[in-house]
Amino acid sequence: MRAVRCHELTGPSALRVDDDVPDPSPGPGQILLEVQAAGVNFPDVLLTRGKYQFKPTLPFSPGGEAAGVVRALGPGVTTLAVGDRVATTVLHGAFAELLVAPELATVKLPAAVSAHVGAATLLTYATTYHALVDRAQLTAGESLLVLGAAGGVGLAAVELGKLLGARVIAAASSEDKLALCRQHGADDTIDYSREDLKERVKELTRGNGVDVIYDPVGGAYAEPALRSIAWQGRYLVVGFAAGEIPRIPLNLTLLKGCQIVGVFWGQFAMRQPAQNRANGERLLGWVAEGKLAPHVDDVLPFARAGEALERLEGRTVKGKLVLTP
Repeated sequence: MRAVRCHELTGPSALRVDDDVPDPSPGPGQILLEVQAAGVNFPDVLLTRGKYQFKPTLPFSPGGEAAGVVRALGPGVTTLAVGDRVATTVLHGAFAELLVAPELATVKLPAAVSAHVGAATLLTYATTYHALVDRAQLTAGESLLVLGAAGGVGLAAVELGKLLGARVIAAASSEDKLALCRQHGADDTIDYSREDLKERVKELTRGNGVDVIYDPVGGAYAEPALRSIAWQGRYLVVGFAAGEIPRIPLNLTLLKGCQIVGVFWGQFAMRQPAQNRANGERLLGWVAEGKLAPHVDDVLPFARAGEALERLEGRTVKGKLVLTP
């Protein structure tokens, strides 16, 4: 089969398409997927630089989510059949024509959801659903501040926050990104490239602060965001797209009576696969009903995988990029 593989840990430029990769075979509890589309996510960039939580053996294929058609079943698979259209998540390997994935990490695609959209949904929206519902217990009427709001998980947080009944404040680095956030439901926006994040939140909330902060960015915005949190608020640590892991003065948690809550969706998916699968089914159902609208910024062939990751690393992507064989 053909697959995009990383041959050295020097970043996206190390990716190339190999034509002679052996076809994989499904084992117990696994399915073999013919990949029609694969989502591109920030962990893929970190994998190519050896900076993610795990380090696959070189050479390896990045890619944590894909959509396509089931071509074979491993022993013990009972909830899926050959020919089913599905979406799935894996640790890596989705940038390939064929992919072995766990049955419990695979969800049937509703007829109304295309492979491109299916490949752009599970990882970002499942991460965000887990963050807002399972970890923060966001309720209708609360306020939600989303940092990096025009990115993949950011837009997912804007849409899901609005669907859950929250007042959504989207923060991003340019007006065109904020315009996209408003299209996806943001009630208010902050351009933190030219506005003071803390003061603007204070102004928008009449000094009360925000109940929940969704932060996939980290870096210099983390502390001013935390300083803008409401009494007994919840600060969700989702990732560090800025590249810098912030150092937070812990006295702020005392003064605000707030929580800093870690969101490690990958571990949740492995430890509680049935609940994660149910979350995925619910999310794709909402997509099919038009309640969620994942934004696909561009669709590129495997040969341009390096470019896709470079665009993601350079923070020029709005929503998601998708690769196709």
